[in-house]
Amino acid sequence: MDKPAYTVLVAEDNPGDVLLVRRTLLKANFSHVLQIVVDGEAAIAYLAGEGDYADRARFPLPSLLLLDLKMPRKSGFDVLEWLQQQMVPRLAVVVLTTSTKNEDIERAYALGAKAYLVKPITLERFMKALETLELS
Repeated sequence: MDKPAYTVLVAEDNPGDVLLVRRTLLKANFSHVLQIVVDGEAAIAYLAGEGDYADRARFPLPSLLLLDLKMPRKSGFDVLEWLQQQMVPRLAVVVLTTSTKNEDIERAYALGAKAYLVKPITLERFMKALETLELS
């Protein structure tokens, strides 16, 4: 059974990882609008609806944010800290990173991440994480 359509914002500076996320979502039969930003500053602008992302018809608020921690301009942690101060309705954040450091994992969860996945991710692990989220 297909899932309902929703918007996924991918904040990832590595084109290869973006491609893997796109393929994983396709394999999982998720109907979605996929939006890509390449750094934390653009992720914040998108979520705030500012600048190039002001048109919510073209750039709708996401239900899911797939967030890399290590990005240029602003990090994934900067984005998580910004989100804590905002009223972004029904946004689930899944961290996708290469970091296995306990302090990064603990900090991400403390800042509101709903799941923390270490790259490379498998379809099974990704699906298991998504199943625990209530996406709208």
